[in-house]
Amino acid sequence: RRAGLIAMTRLTVSSHGRINLPAGTVRQLRNQTLEVASCSRGHLLLTAEGEGKVCLAGTLGDISLPELLSFFNMFRKTGVLRLRLPGGEKSLFLRDGEIVHAASSFAEEELGEILYRLGKVGREDLDRARQLATSRNPIGKVLVEKQLVTPKDLWQATHYQAEQIVFHLLRHDSGSFSWEAGMPEGEVPATLSMNTQNLIMEGLRQADERGLFMEVIGSLEALPVACVEEAEGLGQAEEKLFGQIRFSEPVPARELLRHAGLGDFDGMKALYQLIEKKLVRMQAPADTEVPGRTGELIRIYNGALKAMYARILPYSPRLADEVRLFLRDLPQPYSYVFQDIHPGWDGTLDAGRIAANLAGLDEDDRDRLLAEAFNELLYMKTMVARRDLPSEDSAELVARVQEIARRVRELVGRNG
Repeated sequence: RRAGLIAMTRLTVSSHGRINLPAGTVRQLRNQTLEVASCSRGHLLLTAEGEGKVCLAGTLGDISLPELLSFFNMFRKTGVLRLRLPGGEKSLFLRDGEIVHAASSFAEEELGEILYRLGKVGREDLDRARQLATSRNPIGKVLVEKQLVTPKDLWQATHYQAEQIVFHLLRHDSGSFSWEAGMPEGEVPATLSMNTQNLIMEGLRQADERGLFMEVIGSLEALPVACVEEAEGLGQAEEKLFGQIRFSEPVPARELLRHAGLGDFDGMKALYQLIEKKLVRMQAPADTEVPGRTGELIRIYNGALKAMYARILPYSPRLADEVRLFLRDLPQPYSYVFQDIHPGWDGTLDAGRIAANLAGLDEDDRDRLLAEAFNELLYMKTMVARRDLPSEDSAELVARVQEIARRVRELVGRNG
């Protein structure tokens, strides 16, 4: 989990020509023969012999991803574009300049998660299927064999997954890339039917419109509530979403969109349109006041999370997704504390849900576990701050976190 928070590694060439490489780089390149493919006073490109030889590499920044993809498309290149990004890695497979397949290590872009967000499979069924999945028996095959999804659902989700990998990729403006000419051995599945230029334009359009939608929606943790009994002249997606809002108990927008099965972007668009037409309003979830020391601890930690979220978000637009995935992947017993909890619009966590998750524990054990779990989350956000913020800003945040940890130790120790 913490290893996914990458930073640029600085190396020094000694007067004897030695370079001390990071341990992870050594593991990847151990016992391989390297050759100097390109060198100047400002760069050094070493490549390994054999299949997948890198012939182009660099960092994102002055060169944007749309520009990079347009270059490969214009000159009809065939090969694999590999990208190392904050939080994970992605690979795009191009044939004659067109993206035909995309792969990702980001947990939210895993096929099972895609099927869950499209409302095709429940969380419990997905978790059980994951226990049976292997490299030879992937999650999609398991779900179809167990009749938890249909072959059509799997086919549609696979294509949707590839598009989302590309669309989300266009949000990144930092990281590194490498280009390997030629396709790898074995058949590469064709999971994309849209041409590269259309993918770029659609991805950029969705990124712009998503910002507009969220300005109106506010938070996917807020509750959509119907303002009228009936509505006419709605599009298919709007009608489906309005029906769910009208005839069910209020639930967070994130969960509503999942049940509607419209996909993230189309679901947000439909919700935005319903709000603009004054058919739906967004209601803030009720705050739950937790009494006693447990409540005081949660308030201290939520205050820190809120401050960190506001400071980091301008530099890390996908922070909420990173936190959500971090909470999901926490080991026991910390995952027990944050079960069924998603970060709110301001980065805070639902105090009432946390208290309910910890109900039944002795007060001292409960508060110690609570503090340890929150400290894991604060550490994760501290690592994100060090990765993405200017050094002075990140140092200030780290100092604040250390002060909070001191206050919590005093509070738990005084009453424990």
